[in-house]
Amino acid sequence: MVSLLPTPHPKERRLIFANISKPGYAPDIENYLAHGGYEALKKALGMKPAEIIDAVKASNLRGRGGAAFPTGVKWGFIRHDDGKPHYIVVNGDESEPGTFKDRYILHQDPHQLIEGLAISAFATNVHLAYIYIRCEFPKAAKIVWEAIKEAKARGYLGKNILGSGFDLDIFVHQGAGAYICGEETSLIESLEGKRPYPRIKPPYFPAVLGLYMKPTIVNNVETLCHVKHIISMGPEEFAKMGSPGDGGTRTMCVSGDVRRPGFYEIPCGGVTLGELIHDVCGGMKPGRQLKAVIPGGSSAKVLRAGEVFKMKTKGPDGQMAEKDVPLLDLVMDASSLMAAGSMIGSAGVMVMDDSRDMVWALNNLNQFYAHESCGQCTPCREGSLWMSKVTTRILDEGARPDDAKNLKGIADNIAGRTVCAFGEACSWPTQSFLAKFPDEFEKRVK
Repeated sequence: MVSLLPTPHPKERRLIFANISKPGYAPDIENYLAHGGYEALKKALGMKPAEIIDAVKASNLRGRGGAAFPTGVKWGFIRHDDGKPHYIVVNGDESEPGTFKDRYILHQDPHQLIEGLAISAFATNVHLAYIYIRCEFPKAAKIVWEAIKEAKARGYLGKNILGSGFDLDIFVHQGAGAYICGEETSLIESLEGKRPYPRIKPPYFPAVLGLYMKPTIVNNVETLCHVKHIISMGPEEFAKMGSPGDGGTRTMCVSGDVRRPGFYEIPCGGVTLGELIHDVCGGMKPGRQLKAVIPGGSSAKVLRAGEVFKMKTKGPDGQMAEKDVPLLDLVMDASSLMAAGSMIGSAGVMVMDDSRDMVWALNNLNQFYAHESCGQCTPCREGSLWMSKVTTRILDEGARPDDAKNLKGIADNIAGRTVCAFGEACSWPTQSFLAKFPDEFEKRVK
C-alpha cells in the first residue's frame, strides 16, 4: 500500500495530513510545537464556548466517521446548564473495510488529535475524555499515551490548562476489535465494560444518555482534528474549501485496482470520481478497464462502470433542472453520492477492474459481515449468516435455481429491521451487487 505522495497532488489540500509522512517529522511534542502546534488551543481558550460551537456550525464540518452528521449541530445537543458531567469519546476504532486514514493520524501526528479534542472539550464543557482505539492498533495506543503525557507535562492538558481555569484529562481505552464498535452506542457499551450491543434510539441518544448515562459527544479521529484548523483559519475559510453544506477537506482512502492506491486529502467536492481514479491515482492498472466502485467503505452500495444518474442541478437562471451525470462525472461529496444511490461514508474508495468476479467480491463482504454481527437482532444475526452461506454456495457451484431471488429477499428483510445501522451495512452490498451485476449471478445460478 502506497501511503502518501511526497509532494501533494495539485488536487490536494493537506490540513490533516500536513505532517503525515513528512521527512524528519516525529510524533513528539517538540516537532508539533515547531510546526505551530497548540496555537489554535491558545486562541480557543480566549473564546467563549458558544463561539466555538457557532464556528464549527458555520464551517459546515460533517462527521468523517461515516454518518456525515453536522458536527456543530451534534455539539449543540449538549446542554451547558444541566449540572451533569459531560464526556467526549473519540472513535478511533476505524473498522470499516477500505478505510485506513485514522491509524496514520494516531501513529504520526497524535498531538493534532489531542489539540482538536481539547478545543472540543472546552466548547462542550467536558473535563474527561476517552480515546477508544481498536486493539489491532497497539502501537497507536502507545504513541497516543505518550503524547498525552507530553501535553500534560507542558500544561496543555490536566489542571488549569494554560492558566485558563479549564481542566481536562484524557484516557486511552483499547477495544477488542469489533466492527460494531464503530457504532457510537456500541462503542459506549464497550467502554463501560459491557458487550457492545447497540442501544435503542430513542431514548439513548448519546447527547442525552451516553457514557454512564450522562451527556456524551462521540466523534471520529479525523473530525476532531479538523476542529483545530477551523479555529486556526476561521470557519468561513474552512467552509469555502468544500462544497455547500460540506466544508473543509476529506481524506480519501483509495484501494484496489488503481496504479497509485493510498490516502489523499482533497477539498470536499474538489474532484469527480473520474478525476480521483485517473488523475490523482494514476488510472487503472495496465490493460484493465473500470468495472465497479464502492465509494464509501464496504457498506456503501456499489456503483457500476457506465452508469448514468439523474441528478438535480441549478441552472444559470437559478432554476432546478434534471441532468444526466455519468459515473465518472460524479462529484465526490456527500450529497452527490447520496443522489446516486450510494454514500461517501468513511471515504474508503474501493476500485475494481474488469478482472474481478463480483460474486466472489460479494461473498467476501458477506463473510465479513456474518462474522461481525453482534447478534443482538435476529434479522441481522441470522440473515447475515444466511447471505454468507448462499453466496458461498453459489461460488462453490452448488447454486440452487432460486438462490439469487432468495438472496435479495434475505437482504430486504434485514434492512430497516435492526436496532442499529449494521442491518443496512450488511444488506446494502447484497442489494446493490444483485441490482448492478445480475448477469454474473444468473450465470452462476444457471
